Amino acid sequence: MAAILAVDDDPVQRRLLEAALAKAGHEVLLAEGGEAALAVLDGARGGDIAAVVLDLVMPGMGGLAVLQAMRERGIAVPVIVQTAQGGIETVVSAMRNGAFDFVVKPVSPERLKTAIAGALKVEALGGAARKPARAASGTLNFRDLIAASPAMERVLRLGRKAASSNIPILLEGESGVGKEMVARAIQGSGDRRGKPFVTVNCGAIPDNLVESILFGHEKGAFTGATEKHAGKFVEAHGGTLFLDEIGDLPLDVQVKLLRAVQDGEVDPVGGRSTVKVDIRLISATNRDLIQRVKDGAFREDLYYRLNVFPIHVPPLRERREDIPLLVQHFVARLGKSETGGRVKGISSAALALLETYDWPGNVRQLENAIFRAVVLCEGELLTPDDFPQIRAQLGGIDLTTLAGSVASSAPASSSAAELQPAREATQPQGGRGGFGMVRAIDDKGDMRSLADVEAEMIRLAIDHYEGRMSEVARRLGIGRSTLYRKLKEMGVDPEGEHQEKLAS
Repeated sequence: MAAILAVDDDPVQRRLLEAALAKAGHEVLLAEGGEAALAVLDGARGGDIAAVVLDLVMPGMGGLAVLQAMRERGIAVPVIVQTAQGGIETVVSAMRNGAFDFVVKPVSPERLKTAIAGALKVEALGGAARKPARAASGTLNFRDLIAASPAMERVLRLGRKAASSNIPILLEGESGVGKEMVARAIQGSGDRRGKPFVTVNCGAIPDNLVESILFGHEKGAFTGATEKHAGKFVEAHGGTLFLDEIGDLPLDVQVKLLRAVQDGEVDPVGGRSTVKVDIRLISATNRDLIQRVKDGAFREDLYYRLNVFPIHVPPLRERREDIPLLVQHFVARLGKSETGGRVKGISSAALALLETYDWPGNVRQLENAIFRAVVLCEGELLTPDDFPQIRAQLGGIDLTTLAGSVASSAPASSSAAELQPAREATQPQGGRGGFGMVRAIDDKGDMRSLADVEAEMIRLAIDHYEGRMSEVARRLGIGRSTLYRKLKEMGVDPEGEHQEKLAS
């Protein structure tokens, strides 16, 4: 019998959860807030808990803070978050912070039972296959990276140039875009291949331990220092040191880091002499370091020392051409390892769903979504039903239209015509101008509303790019999920408009 931890500050909600979970045959542990939940997870019963049902909005420590604390503690128990209707932004943040699933209050016992069953199924597999198989240190190269988009081709081109030298590199980009993979490819393509590749997540280390972890310490240097520790710089000697989330380093540690980078030597805590190191330094950040410098949170001299060769790794929503290849890669690997090869691929409708979503958690979120879908899939192909979280966040999008838009991404194809609206923009009507022009004044001489102008711009773009929705979204500077939402609000059915035009 699995033990489930239910966390909610509302006593009525706790009783309802307890009753529903107990009826489903689970042992239930209760916590009235975030701090109490962590106390249970850290306590004697922590190892018995198979899943957590977590309310996101609570006084004191909220659900997001609990998720972050669990990640920092290395607690990998699947979490199902509860949210009130309309809290999609919060849900997205929760999914990015590792939540397995979400339910909307008040949740039905059937929906809760389904969510728990999925979480327990994943938990039973353990964590060995949840992360991508890492190549041995220094063996990954740019041929191993999946890139079909122009944006990622530029990243690979810059990475190859940087690999041929020892220049300090700063990888910029949102969380989950694959900055560490790029860093490993740089190491594996240079003369330090096969040497140590040491990673440090600067944002996950307590401030009072950062200096010791980076630069090492002597035995007895501080309370708890019972053994000598070499530090990450010394561990990376001869190879590459990858400092992730460099923008989170405390200011006092930044001073010592600057000296280590400039002079090639470190000062262990409690040490009497410096230690020479030979490393290739690659830093990464998801923050705006220039703004951090302006705010006084990051040293300007260190910034310019690290930012010698910047490489921006774009978010997944700006390189949608990579999504089909990434999906194919993840399905092939996870389908083999998790189902013995039973899951062999993905349906066109499911792929269209994934291509439409904006992926705020980027490649990491895509991989986790594929992992959940593969584990829960009952057939040979992944279908839209295997991605309930994505479907819920996209709303009532027509999957038939989406499936057609996958094929329509190729220019001038017959399937693209199915999404092509009538070319009525060439005939001025009401507030419209000629093709390629949008009038600001209506026939009465009044300014048109922004919503009216925006709707016309979207129609013109769909017409101009012949129904290729990926191109339409890119040119308008919005995500495809946003585009389809706006179409839905406008009451526009591109397929329907095209058929009406054909009939006329």
